[in-house]
Amino acid sequence: MADDSARTRRWAARSDPRTHVRTAVVWEALDAILAQRMAATGRDVLDVVDLGGGTGGFAVPVARLGHRVTVVDPSPDALAALQRRAAEAEVGELVRAEQGDAATLGDVVPVAGADLVLCHGVLEYVDDPATAAGAALAALRPGGVASFLVAQRLGAVLARALAGRFGQAQRLLDDPEGRFGDKDPLPRRFDQASLRELLRPHEVEVVLVHGVRLFTDLLPGSLVDADPETVEALLALERSTSNHPAHPQLADLAAALHFAVRTSGAAPAATPTVGTDAGGTDAVSTDAGRTETG
Repeated sequence: MADDSARTRRWAARSDPRTHVRTAVVWEALDAILAQRMAATGRDVLDVVDLGGGTGGFAVPVARLGHRVTVVDPSPDALAALQRRAAEAEVGELVRAEQGDAATLGDVVPVAGADLVLCHGVLEYVDDPATAAGAALAALRPGGVASFLVAQRLGAVLARALAGRFGQAQRLLDDPEGRFGDKDPLPRRFDQASLRELLRPHEVEVVLVHGVRLFTDLLPGSLVDADPETVEALLALERSTSNHPAHPQLADLAAALHFAVRTSGAAPAATPTVGTDAGGTDAVSTDAGRTETG
């Protein structure tokens, strides 16, 4: 019976993106961003756009919080799966599916109509990441937040080296786009410097920077899906290293980089604490003139 109970808790943790070790750190940051935006606007229901949101891994949980979510994705199959998923979660009325991509975003969602835009796993694949980032920002209301989640170069270097693929690790390190060769499935990878440069032309404030999955992707599945106590200890370590104030360089070695920016507009009424960014300062700041450091 005890084994069955532990197995049930383990599977529950794996199925809930808010507690799963791969995604919990991102969700904790998004929850704080949503709470801050609700406090700033005085609205309980926000308008969220999920660019490249696919089958709704982020969109449906956000809708379950009561927010309206528009998912824009080029795949009709993914959007059909999204609608089924939303219906099963009983949030179908809050989730809208639109076929499109970054290039057509302005045609399917209102300009300056969103409180939060999710752009997760998109900039690595699009033909023009600068244009895609600009489209995401153009969809935001004044004071709205764009959440970018991208594959990170140095995390891939570390993973390839630990797997004994030293030549690929070297190419990842040296290649301008952060690729290990023609067989690399990703067209590009980012680091903090390149993502900051991509967003530099826009009048935005960086509100959050942290690494995602420094250890999880490097561990055998038996550890990642181990007993709840082991998984919780791993998650605590991932939280700590994602934006450790004394060791910010650890964030650069994570598999992914989570980078959130806020458009210019009225200062937020209240800002919850979501940890520290890679520079060791408050991750969500009401100081629109703050200069971020890498």
